[in-house]
Amino acid sequence: MHRISLVVATKDRPDDLRRLLNSLSLQTTVPDEIVIVDASVEANESVESILNEFLNLTIRYLPHWPPSASAQRNKGILACHSAATLIGFADDDTTFEPEAFTNMLTFWNSACADVLGTAFNLYNYPKRHKSVFKHSKLAEWISLYSLRPGKVSLSGWQSMIGRVSATEFVDWLPSSAVLFRRDVFDRNRFDEAFNSYSYLEDLDLSYTLSRVGRLAVVVDAGFHHFPSQHGRISTRDFGRCEVRNRLYLVRKHSLSLTRCYVGLGIRLAMSIIDGLAHGNSGQLTRAFGNIEELMKQGFVTAKRAVAGASLL
Repeated sequence: MHRISLVVATKDRPDDLRRLLNSLSLQTTVPDEIVIVDASVEANESVESILNEFLNLTIRYLPHWPPSASAQRNKGILACHSAATLIGFADDDTTFEPEAFTNMLTFWNSACADVLGTAFNLYNYPKRHKSVFKHSKLAEWISLYSLRPGKVSLSGWQSMIGRVSATEFVDWLPSSAVLFRRDVFDRNRFDEAFNSYSYLEDLDLSYTLSRVGRLAVVVDAGFHHFPSQHGRISTRDFGRCEVRNRLYLVRKHSLSLTRCYVGLGIRLAMSIIDGLAHGNSGQLTRAFGNIEELMKQGFVTAKRAVAGASLL
């Protein structure tokens, strides 16, 4: 029988956290342990008082500073009970269907040994405007984007998974609601180079695991994600972050830098077009952040090239 420790990294979201804990308290199979790693700006007495509302849950509370989803999750991993066979992660702005963990454990109890991780099924996946190019055969042919959900292409860009209609095996798992075999953390952790906002840290870890085992999205283990407006970085900072972290990911996994830069160029163009066509200032500041980081990355690359040439 499996035992689950669930790690929740949180920051300044007491109301979201209460809603998550309430959904966990209503599970037909409650996680054996919930480890909350809190990076709130101030010692958050309101969070600790919230925990007292859920006495049917076994909760450990750990303060953490500075904020970093990767570092907070790693701290949670180390704090998990030694009896746990599965270590999971849930974003603080999620909720779970009442039978989600029961159904997830049903899958795990019959899973082959090569299954290393599973994601819950996102029931309220938002409808998104489809980019004609991103969903074209041309984009797939040049290994920039894939038409298959959950695929990681040579460009380092992943296709979104959405809500599945049957259990599916994929190349990566979002960390919003996932479980992994405990022993994968004997050699793996969330890479803390994805610091602060930690964008793409889940892609990095799960893609690493997909190269040695299998990852699945379990159809009847449902959850909902309600993206919180609290604890977000500015659109300009996110624009810089998405360039910096994507390039780091591609270099780390020896993927195609050329294809990655094409993808970044397309992402930049999409932000500019959307910003101008719809008067969306957020998209324009995101694009500005993209440009800033692309220029910085280009400068760093040129500097390395000059330094390398001087050694010849």
